[in-house]
Amino acid sequence: MSGGALVVYAVAALAVVSALGVISARQPIHAALWMVANFGLTAILYLALHAPFIAAAQLIVYAGAIMVLFVFVVMLFGRQEAALDEPLGGQRPLALAGLAALGFVLVRAVLQTPQGAGSAAEPDPGFGSAGAIGAVLFKDWVLPFELMGLLLLAAVVGVVVIAHYRQDAGAADGGSTGT
Repeated sequence: MSGGALVVYAVAALAVVSALGVISARQPIHAALWMVANFGLTAILYLALHAPFIAAAQLIVYAGAIMVLFVFVVMLFGRQEAALDEPLGGQRPLALAGLAALGFVLVRAVLQTPQGAGSAAEPDPGFGSAGAIGAVLFKDWVLPFELMGLLLLAAVVGVVVIAHYRQDAGAADGGSTGT
């Protein structure tokens, strides 16, 4: 195994650890910090795949803009109201079962991959470039791209409406916010 492959496996293992940190963190801000670490490690993996544009977009869009949005949402709800509770019983065992199944599938896929598969092949010269991504995104994937934008817009509007409703309910209670 080459040194580059060892680095990729180490970064991938750290990405899995940071993802586990996201789902196990008790405080939303800590989960957001773990997520920033995961986004950075994912960008390193994109660099290992010879896709520098995707790595830069990962850092700028996700680690920058999306995480700022997450932090604003956490601050909008307030520290006490942003506690991670479990409204539906049995979420954690179901999530752990799904994680175990996904881990089994991933380990099996890695073990069944032929030893030399993909290690010597160089990607196409345009792989990961802005032009190649734009051509695929706006030609083949334009509808899912637009639908994702609408979904994110609906989520932001929902958060603002819920926060406004809770603020009005707190004012009606004489200023208490349920703490």
